[in-house]
Amino acid sequence: MRTHHTARIAILAVLLTYSCSQPPRPAETQASAPPAAQPVKWGIVIHTGAGNFTLAGIAERKDAMQAAMNDALMAGYRVLSGGGSSLDAVQAAIVILEGSPLFNAGKGAVFTHEGTNELDASIMDGSTMKAGAVAGLKHIKNPITLARLVMEKSPHVMMAGEGAEAFAKEQGGIKFVDQKYFYTDRAWKALQDALAEEKKAAKADDHHGTVGAVALDQHGNLAAATSTGGLTNKRFGRIGDSPIIGAGTYANNQSCAVSSTGIGEYWIRYTVAHDICARVQYQSMPIQGAADAIVQGELKPIGGEGGVIGLDSHGNLMMSFNTSGMGRGYVGADGKPIIMFAADDHK
Repeated sequence: MRTHHTARIAILAVLLTYSCSQPPRPAETQASAPPAAQPVKWGIVIHTGAGNFTLAGIAERKDAMQAAMNDALMAGYRVLSGGGSSLDAVQAAIVILEGSPLFNAGKGAVFTHEGTNELDASIMDGSTMKAGAVAGLKHIKNPITLARLVMEKSPHVMMAGEGAEAFAKEQGGIKFVDQKYFYTDRAWKALQDALAEEKKAAKADDHHGTVGAVALDQHGNLAAATSTGGLTNKRFGRIGDSPIIGAGTYANNQSCAVSSTGIGEYWIRYTVAHDICARVQYQSMPIQGAADAIVQGELKPIGGEGGVIGLDSHGNLMMSFNTSGMGRGYVGADGKPIIMFAADDHK
């Protein structure tokens, strides 16, 4: 019996000696020495509309468009590089694009059937899930600025028409303009072409020009914004996807930020922007794959023409469109903007 007891003590001593000499398990190592946090990849992406246009068709204004897009990207870059918010960055970029007569937003908005201009815009903060949208504006110079006021200064998400403009007057600081401000020869000719041909949109070889921006800042927060004049020759107060949260615009720090451009009725029915981010969040799909599955796989076969841009919470870039082209660009921490129009520009 004593021999057995002595043997047990010897075995126990060996086991204790062995266990004390072993390195800690992986979980224990992580608990005592957590890995260093990885730096956030920050940047901003913009679009200026998708369409079945050719480079030859936009040749006369391509350089001017590229210059305006470059200005917009760098406006957002300056905000982000200084440690500013993604929300401020997308707004800064959109304000630049709204001020250009070359795009279908703000100054360059297309004409309705009645020969007026009705503008829509939306913005969303991925860190708080707050959003603001405006629709059917007729006298607001920068709709994106009013959309942000709706988000921050009201309990609502969307305001439209005269009510939205009354809210703007009440808040102050929003610049009103006469309808003449929105007149451009290009947009007026597009309306005349559409009226003559009894179509809902301008001729096919055109750059439709809805604008959008998404950004990821150095704090890891996402934001998205979209602004448009809608469709040429639209009637009856028609509103597309641009001011619809989840359709044309969406941002969520848990997944991604998306801005859309295209035939809005399809984007609304398929809640495109939200669906992309839901696939990223719940199915762990890469953002490019999620976008392609919807834009190419679901929308294209049914005639849903258009495109999207996006960034996920890790800074991965996405651009997807099923038309011949989409004005688009991005800039990251290196401060070197890249701008593209045709489908094969990235090559």
